[in-house]
Amino acid sequence: MKAETIIVRGGGGFDPVTGAVSVPVYQSATFRHPALGESTGYDYSRALNPTRSALEKSLALAEHGKYALAFSSGMGAISSLIKLFKPGDHIIVSADLYGGTYRLFNEYYSKYGFSFSWADTSDFGQIEQNYCPQTKAIFIETPSNPMMKVSDIRRCADFIHAKGGFLVVDNTFLTPWFQNPLDLGADFVIHSGTKYLAGHHDTLSGFIVHSNDDAEVRLRDAQMSEGATLAPFDAWLTLRGMKTLALRMEKASRNAAEIAGWLRKHPAVEKVFWIGFPDHPQYELSCSQSRGHGGMISFYMKDASRVPSVLKKVSLVLFAESLGGTDSLITYPVVQTHSAIPEAMRIAAGVNDRLLRLSVGIEDAGDLIADLEQALSS
Repeated sequence: MKAETIIVRGGGGFDPVTGAVSVPVYQSATFRHPALGESTGYDYSRALNPTRSALEKSLALAEHGKYALAFSSGMGAISSLIKLFKPGDHIIVSADLYGGTYRLFNEYYSKYGFSFSWADTSDFGQIEQNYCPQTKAIFIETPSNPMMKVSDIRRCADFIHAKGGFLVVDNTFLTPWFQNPLDLGADFVIHSGTKYLAGHHDTLSGFIVHSNDDAEVRLRDAQMSEGATLAPFDAWLTLRGMKTLALRMEKASRNAAEIAGWLRKHPAVEKVFWIGFPDHPQYELSCSQSRGHGGMISFYMKDASRVPSVLKKVSLVLFAESLGGTDSLITYPVVQTHSAIPEAMRIAAGVNDRLLRLSVGIEDAGDLIADLEQALSS
C-alpha cells in the first residue's frame, strides 16, 4: 500500500469484532479470562489495550518498523528508552534539542551514572570528537528544535553501528509522512505524538518505533513496569488525528514556505531558519533523507525589546507552547521550551532572547501573514 493509505487505514481500518470503521475506545482497565490459563490476549490495560494496540500497529506501519510502543507523553517514551542502557554508558545528544529532554538527561539520569555530551550533530566532526569508549548511542533531533539544523542520519548510523551502539532519531518535526529514519539506518525513532501525529492540540502521547526483537521485550517490560502507557481515549484521539496527517503536513509545509519567504523580507526580522530554503546549510542533505520541509520556522528579531510586543499582539497566531497542530502557534524558546538548558549552552546553540519559534498550522497563509504583519510592524 502507498503511504497515504497506510496512514489513513493503519493496521486494518475497522474493528474486527463489530466492523466499526472507527476503532472503538476500549475504556477498560482489566479484561475477563475465559478460564484458568486462558486469555483473550488482553489482561490489564497497563500492559496491553486493544485501542492502543491498533494505534501502535498503525504507527509501526507508517514508520516502516516492526514494533511501536505508545506512551502517555514523548518524555515517557524517552525515559523508557533509556532503560536499554546501564550506568556508565555515554550518549551523544543534539545540543539544541527540546529543553525537557535536556532536563531529563542532565538533571535526572546523570544522577544514576549515565553521562551525556551535547554536540552540534549537524557537524559530524563534533560527533567524532565527543565519542569515547563508553558511548553507546547517538540521540539526534533532525531537524533540531528550535534551530532547524539537519543531521546526517545515514552517516550517524554507520558511525555508531561500527562502534556497536544505537542511533536514536526524534522524528517529531517531520513525522513519517516526510521522513522515515529507520529506512536510513536509525535503530529507534521517537515521537512526541502530542504534536503532528495527534495534530489537534487536544491530547498527549509519545512513541518508540523500532524493529529490534530483543529490545522489544525489554522496552515492553520497562513500559509496563513504569506505567507510562497511553490511555485508551488518548490512543483513540491520536489514531483519529493520524488519519489526516498527510493532508495536514502538506498544507502546513506549503504555508511555512510562504511565511518563511515573507519573514525574510520583513525589516524587523534579522534571520529566518527553515529547512526548505535552498541556501540552508544542510538543504541538500535534507532533500536526500526527507520528502518535505515541514511547518516549523524559527527567526531572530533584530531587537529583543520588541519580542514582548509581538507576543502580545498576535491574535490569529496563538502565543502558546507546543507545536504541530491545526492551529498556528508562536513560542519564545528561551523562556518556554528551553529554559532548563544553561544560558551559556543555549547561547552557543543559538537560542537567545531574540529567537521566536513558529509552528505553522493549516489556516490560510495570507491570514497568518496579515496577523504577523500587524504584530511585527506596530
